[in-house]
Amino acid sequence: MRVPLSWLREYVDLPATETGRDVQAKLVSAGLEVETVEQLGAGLTGPLVVGKVLTIEELTDFKKPIRFCTVDVGQANGTGEPQEIICGARNFAEGDKVVVALPGAVLPGDFRIAERKTYGRMSRGMICSGDELGMGDDGTHGIIVLPPEHEIGTDATVLLELFDEVLDIAVTPDRGYCLSMRGVAREAAIAYGLPLRDPALLDVPAPNAYGYPVQVADPAGCDRFTARTVVGLDPESRSPIWLKRRLQKAGMRPISLAVDITNYVMLELGQPLHAYDRTRLDGPLGVRRAEAGEKITTLDGTVRALDPADLVITDNRGPIGIAGVMGGADTEIADHADLAGATTEVVIEAAHFDPIAIARTARRHKLSSEASKRFERGVDPKAAAAAAQRCADLLVLLAGGTAEAGVTEVVAPSAPRTVTMPADHPDKVAGVAYGRETVVRRLQEIGCDVYGQDELIVTVPSWRPDLAAPNDLAEEVIRLEGYENLPSTLPRPPAGRGLTERQRVHRRVGRALAGAGYVEALNYPFIGAQVFDQLGLDADDARRRVVTLVNPLSDEEPALRTTLLPGLLGALRRNDGRGSHDLALFETGLVFRPTEGQPGVAVRLPVDRRPSDEEIARVNSVLPEQPRRVAVVLSGSREQAGWWGKGRPSDWADAIQAARLVAAESGAQLLIDADQHAPWHPGRCAAFHVMVDGVKTLAGHGGELHPRVVKALGLPARTCAMELDLDVLERASEGAVKAPSISAFPVATQDVALVVDQSVPAAMVEYYLAGGAGELLESIRLFDVYTGDQIDAGKKSLAYALRFRAADRTLTVEEATAARDAAVAMAAEHTGAVLRGA
Repeated sequence: MRVPLSWLREYVDLPATETGRDVQAKLVSAGLEVETVEQLGAGLTGPLVVGKVLTIEELTDFKKPIRFCTVDVGQANGTGEPQEIICGARNFAEGDKVVVALPGAVLPGDFRIAERKTYGRMSRGMICSGDELGMGDDGTHGIIVLPPEHEIGTDATVLLELFDEVLDIAVTPDRGYCLSMRGVAREAAIAYGLPLRDPALLDVPAPNAYGYPVQVADPAGCDRFTARTVVGLDPESRSPIWLKRRLQKAGMRPISLAVDITNYVMLELGQPLHAYDRTRLDGPLGVRRAEAGEKITTLDGTVRALDPADLVITDNRGPIGIAGVMGGADTEIADHADLAGATTEVVIEAAHFDPIAIARTARRHKLSSEASKRFERGVDPKAAAAAAQRCADLLVLLAGGTAEAGVTEVVAPSAPRTVTMPADHPDKVAGVAYGRETVVRRLQEIGCDVYGQDELIVTVPSWRPDLAAPNDLAEEVIRLEGYENLPSTLPRPPAGRGLTERQRVHRRVGRALAGAGYVEALNYPFIGAQVFDQLGLDADDARRRVVTLVNPLSDEEPALRTTLLPGLLGALRRNDGRGSHDLALFETGLVFRPTEGQPGVAVRLPVDRRPSDEEIARVNSVLPEQPRRVAVVLSGSREQAGWWGKGRPSDWADAIQAARLVAAESGAQLLIDADQHAPWHPGRCAAFHVMVDGVKTLAGHGGELHPRVVKALGLPARTCAMELDLDVLERASEGAVKAPSISAFPVATQDVALVVDQSVPAAMVEYYLAGGAGELLESIRLFDVYTGDQIDAGKKSLAYALRFRAADRTLTVEEATAARDAAVAMAAEHTGAVLRGA
């Protein structure tokens, strides 16, 4: 919201010495995000005056059209003689009043005006456009042509209000009332302790039966609709300069008088309005939900297919506008440029629509407008009648119209909103003793009616839909008393508390992967159904069952992720497309799996105490399962080539090694088997299992992605990935990871070569060797894999180095050999391994 300081002063008598920076500091301390203060007219100096074009001579000897003009500027040039000016613009004629920069003037951008010879003539000044004066977009981008009533020689800087300060406020969703001059003025009045001249306090006639007929079929979607009619508009009337300038300073483009007035009132009161050409309406105005198959052409010229959830404005022909978003082209106000069809009768609509319905409609049609921005944040429903009256008054004043006596107002009954709050509740929230008087005074300043002593009954104002609970009221008291006045205190956690084991595992895993060269990439937890097809998942795959959001940020990704891979692979694709080809990314986070049965309704947990175990259990019972996962993706080179030797590309073994690293940090031991599981290559996919309470449990998968998946997602060739369930690893761990013990006694090394079927994974043989070796085993390493003439077909030889060491003694040869034999025996029992050469 752009707020001109000159406009703000109309509602609050700010001290004359207060600058935009001063007002910014006050509003920021009150909780508004004032991002910048723009100095309009910075670098602009006169003389800048009103002139009248006397003659225009067309110079035709040049490549582009050039005009030699004489302009009467009165006594502003010191002589009273016409000023000779060269100009290339063509949107003005003899007799027009224009803005002239005389020699010595400096325009924005340090553009200095001086006498100079150009195109064979002397040019003594410049005829100015709005862009050259820094006025903003006026829709013409041509020379400013002033109304004829302005006197020659008048100071144009005052006439065009070129000097001003504009506060640019980033209005948060809960402060929608500040998308208006009325709302910002209220905050400024409170900050300075000054009275507010509320522009909505107008004498509004009572509704009667003579107004334009309105039929509201959906009171839940539209609880208030006011209609006023103004007739006899002068088709040649134009928006005055002050109106155009206020719109431009607020960041809006002037269009035509009737439209400019509706925009002006919206900026002033925060109530979006729409004006219909009454001659183009067919029957009563109506409000209802759209019907299947209905379409409408909106003011931007786009034909839009309506959704049954859309609120629409109708007449006898059907939809003529998308309620709260954009009007239809069929009833558009015609500009004065076409006098034959210019609008002379206007029906003004001032309505209040359901914020959620408007927000969803705007998002559904990708059509964000100034009206929808305000409706979805909450508009004051009681301001509708005042806004319609203000609009009618301005049309009568500026367009010579007559407001008809008929006033239509359709209102759905509603009770005032009240909140009950202990008088000392803000004190407890802030840790500051404000006292009842301060609390009541601050709540009354924002428009609340307050009753009661120890227990306050607060009736919140109609323009503050965000005030719904005691904590909302406490926040208002705290911000108005000043966040900077809150004491800085450190929390005192009770002894014995810290990170849970789950949190410790999460942190250890992240540090280990980062230390191994992976870069953490955090992604949004939203996905669309199309990604499951790209990953090649079966129709009955459990990962296709998703939790769908009621109000998603994007219609293309309306569900919560069931796997971390889509987000990580998307990050890898983007980075690869931007020139980073050697990538190793990881992410840890939650995935969401819907539970069986119908979802329940979550309870609102208290914030003034720790929720009870029963309350937490009730919330958890209606939530989806949220296991914590870790995933990695790799592409390009894993080891760079250089003077030290050849590089090495990433492959499936790196993904499996990442899983080993994660398991080691979790204190779990992986059992790795070959598997076929989408989206991995069926011949290069490993399944990771762990033992949980004696049961072999699946923990995840890793390997090289299937070529079809790589192609569908636009990934680099031979991309690899791994995903593990950290919660399963935690259940399989033996508690906290312990530091390794260091022995001063020598190591005993035993090598063993085992022959197994080629289908048996080496990791499985290693797992059972380690299980049989016992506590004396310090490490085990696969150092050779052989297939050839010296062993049978379909077999392979795996050679392992086993290191044994005791903490309290030097091992004997017999002890080391016994441990080796026990390891071989267990591997033979579970994998069919046979000692090579035996």
